[in-house]
Amino acid sequence: MSTATNTHPRITLEPEKLGGKPCIRGLRISVQDVLSYLASGMTEQQILDEFPDLEKEDFQAVYRFAAEVAGNRFIG
Repeated sequence: MSTATNTHPRITLEPEKLGGKPCIRGLRISVQDVLSYLASGMTEQQILDEFPDLEKEDFQAVYRFAAEVAGNRFIG
């Protein structure tokens, strides 16, 4: 069963799926995967073409989630 995060309804956490990595809508596509594809130079449209289960709105969820994680404090 997928559990959406409270502030990110399109981002799901499932301990048994992809080792508990944040995924998109319960799919086996992680936030990290999408960010890695973007960082490698793929466009949103190329990613959508490669992964037809993704939706355009998923990118905004990935960006919001990444911004929140990047804003966390990791050192004392």
